[in-house]
Amino acid sequence: MSAHQSVPGCVALSGKTVAVVHPAWHSCGTHQVIASQIRAYKSLGARVLSVAIMDDVTRSIGAGARWNDYRAHSRDLAADGRYESSATIADLFKTALLRDGWWRFIHGDHANWLVEVVKRAPLPEGLDTDAIDLIHANHFFVMPFVERMRERRRIPVMIDTHDIQARQYELRNRTGFILPPYAGYDGLLAVELDWLRRADICIHLNSEEHAAFSRLLPLSSHELIYPSIARVRAGANGAQAIFVASNNAANYISARWFLKYIAPRAREMSISIFGNIDGGVKSRDRGLYENNRHLFRGEIADIQSAYADAAVVLLPTREGHGLSIKTVEALSSGLPIIATSKAFRGMEIDPSRLGNVFIADDASEFAAAMVERQSMDRGSDPRASDTRTLYEERYSLEHYASRLGDVACKLIARMQTT
Repeated sequence: MSAHQSVPGCVALSGKTVAVVHPAWHSCGTHQVIASQIRAYKSLGARVLSVAIMDDVTRSIGAGARWNDYRAHSRDLAADGRYESSATIADLFKTALLRDGWWRFIHGDHANWLVEVVKRAPLPEGLDTDAIDLIHANHFFVMPFVERMRERRRIPVMIDTHDIQARQYELRNRTGFILPPYAGYDGLLAVELDWLRRADICIHLNSEEHAAFSRLLPLSSHELIYPSIARVRAGANGAQAIFVASNNAANYISARWFLKYIAPRAREMSISIFGNIDGGVKSRDRGLYENNRHLFRGEIADIQSAYADAAVVLLPTREGHGLSIKTVEALSSGLPIIATSKAFRGMEIDPSRLGNVFIADDASEFAAAMVERQSMDRGSDPRASDTRTLYEERYSLEHYASRLGDVACKLIARMQTT
């Protein structure tokens, strides 16, 4: 279904304007979810605006290498209008950003840093907030910007939490360099919760996060909505075992485990590692990178090209929170999957019941599954696989749009009567 087709029988948001407010990120799971949000709202008949906010100071709003890189890698956002905003380098010196944000940041307080940066991002010129019927925010730290958007009138706000960000920050601090005294988990979480409770509805992408946030924010409204991720198609007669990962702390830990303990046991396999995780491994463990540089293919503009010669998808997940977008992507391909059980976190399924999924939490078992898969018959049709069927039932755009539209329409109606 194209981005401009409507979900059958459902044009519930026809004539409405939805602003999707999000970090200016690309080549990661969050970006894929944002792209699906936009496609889903358009399929429901809405006019959709993308409002991207940079998560750091920039030379000027919309200018510089980071903005150019973001635009080059976010052309898949099929919004009717695109807006951008950011704090600028000048804000470090003419506001209290150094004291309230940067000083905390060097001690590992990513939460307050991001909030303070976003507080200084102005509303883009030409953004007509009076015409907006619904705001769909992504990540807690965009909420200061969202609150400015609805200063004049109370626009309904749904926010995708994506995961508990405090866990990500704690993990990032473990693998990076910060100065003492170190920001602790409880303080990071408190900032996150303070901003999330200001939204009208919190949306969670997996069952674990839904349960956790429902407990942490008992007075807030919560919805579990599994996102749609654009389907990838496997090529015919693929020969590669592929591992796709972006550069973040959790993926580095997983990649390190794979390269140190699994790849050496499967040297006869043809392995390709896609994504900018190569930079993460290179910067954190140069020796490990050099020993395995022949496996890295780097960042790619089109994820479809990673699957073009794939025979099996590897998900050696050791760390991570929230829904694994790469797992959903792998399900959509219909290819055989070799994964750890953590790759299926919060999905409310038993992966061992899927005929083309092989679960291995031990490195030697993972490598053995790879070698065994190499000798198996490759004649089966991925389109008829258990994983492809699961994807269509739970993660298709039609299913996602239906759930999103139902929650959005009820919220808009509720706000109109209060």
